[in-house]
Amino acid sequence: MKIGIIGGGTVATFLIKSINVDQRLPGCTVDSVFLRRADVAEAWERDYGTRAFTEMEAFLSSGIDIVVEAATVEAVRDYAELVISKRKDLVIISVGALVDQELYDRLNESCRQLGTHIHLPSGAIGGLDVIHSAMALGQLDEVSLTTRKPAASLLGRQVDAKEVVFDGTATEAISRFPKNINVAIVLSLAGLGCDNTRVKIVADPEATKNIHTIEAVGSFGKMSIQLENDPMPDNPKTSYLAALSVLSTLKKQTERISIG
Repeated sequence: MKIGIIGGGTVATFLIKSINVDQRLPGCTVDSVFLRRADVAEAWERDYGTRAFTEMEAFLSSGIDIVVEAATVEAVRDYAELVISKRKDLVIISVGALVDQELYDRLNESCRQLGTHIHLPSGAIGGLDVIHSAMALGQLDEVSLTTRKPAASLLGRQVDAKEVVFDGTATEAISRFPKNINVAIVLSLAGLGCDNTRVKIVADPEATKNIHTIEAVGSFGKMSIQLENDPMPDNPKTSYLAALSVLSTLKKQTERISIG
C-alpha cells in the first residue's frame, strides 16, 4: 500500500520514520508528501525516500492508495472533497473540521457514491468501540469527558488549586478551546453528537500530562476509562497515543481480520 501524507509536522515525521525506516507496516511505504517547506521536502527525500509535491492534483496522481491528512483543519476543508473525488481513502487527524455538519454530510455522501472511506483515528482517548456499539441501536444515554491539563500549558499561568475552566457541551468547548479539545470531537462523532456530549476542562497544578476521563451510560451498562497520555518525545504538545492511533488505523487497512 502506497501512502500519501498531507503535512510536514510531528505526526507526519513519526509516520514516515515508523513506516519507511522501522518498517512497522510491512508492504507499506510513505511514497508521496504534500507540503510547502522545501527544506523539509529535501530532507525527507534524502533520508526517507519520499517524493514531495506542492500541487495537490500531482500529489493525488502520484500512485498513492490512501491519503493521511496530518496538517490542519484548513487542509481538511481545502482538500478532503478533492481527495475523495479521486477515489482515495482518507485518514483525517484534524477532526475539528467535521464539526461543520454541511462538510461532514458532503463527505459522507461522496464516499457513499464513490465507494471510498474516511477513517478517523481514536486519537488520545479510548473506549470509542463501546460508545459506537451502544449507538448502533440508539441505546446510549449519556457521554461525558473530563480533561485535566497542566495549568501552565492550559492557562499560561500557574494556579494554587484545581480550577474548572470550562463545563458545558462539546459544541461550546470546541468553540472556546479549539486547540485543546480534539478528543471531544472524536467522542461526539462516535456517540451522541456535540450538543449532547458533556465536557469539563480542569487546570490542575499537580498534573504533569494530559489526563482524559471518559464516562458513558446506556443499555449496555456503565463505562469509565481514564487515560494519562505521555507526550511524544520530540514534541510535548502532541500526544504519543494520538500518533500511535494513526499508525494503527493504517495497519487495519492491510489486515484481513479486523478487531472491533
